[in-house]
Amino acid sequence: MAHQARKRFGQHFLVDEAVTDAIVRAVAPARDDAVVEIGPGLSALTAPLLQALDCLTVVEIDRDLAARLRSRYPSERLQVIEGDALKVDFSALGGPLRIVGNLPYNISSPLLFHLLSYADRVLDQHFMLQREVVDRMVAEPGQGDYGRLSVMLQARYRMDKLFDVQPESFDPPPRVVSAVVRMRPLPASRPRPRSKQVFAQVVLRAFAQRRKMLRRGLGHWAPLVDWDAIGVAPTARAETLSVAQFIALSDALQEAGAVAPPKAPEI
Repeated sequence: MAHQARKRFGQHFLVDEAVTDAIVRAVAPARDDAVVEIGPGLSALTAPLLQALDCLTVVEIDRDLAARLRSRYPSERLQVIEGDALKVDFSALGGPLRIVGNLPYNISSPLLFHLLSYADRVLDQHFMLQREVVDRMVAEPGQGDYGRLSVMLQARYRMDKLFDVQPESFDPPPRVVSAVVRMRPLPASRPRPRSKQVFAQVVLRAFAQRRKMLRRGLGHWAPLVDWDAIGVAPTARAETLSVAQFIALSDALQEAGAVAPPKAPEI
């Protein structure tokens, strides 16, 4: 029986073999790589990945699809984790991990933030996402798509948009164009904030009113900042600051003891 795509899981199954081949070429897996596929669905990527790998781990929330995968592939070659990727402990899967997937659009941003916590264990990530999300991920300061997602991810990854994927490459076709992005964690020597929690809270607050000058958007935090020392004009807006400037801003506020937010995603 043909599987009916389930809206609650955001299922759009990749059916274009040319796109599948392009993704596998981009990943270029070696036989002994520790690869994890999120959302294997009907095996469009799973099958060609297994041709190149000794074994593969997949995370599938749909129990019917998980059962199909178990019946189709031997357990010594395919480990099926049945569950929500947002709740998976990726640190338990070995490493360094290479993570791939056609991510459901409805959880793409939360999942990207969840994976931030495991970046130290990841070699690279190749994801297909809504093009609008990918454009936000790779946007530069001053561009309209530049925002919180851009800053938080660029503080931890080098990201490259690889290619677009048209709606007709899926069944059922989504109403949007998709894109494939490559994410490579930055090295330990990368610039990093003194407090990841303060950094996350400052970025969140700065972009909450992105059209306002930072001096106004940061409210009572603004007088605590030596704007000249960090090289940011007090008239600047959040969308014009680089990642390095956000780090300098968060360090200044952390030193001033201005921010005590709840735990934030690891960066």
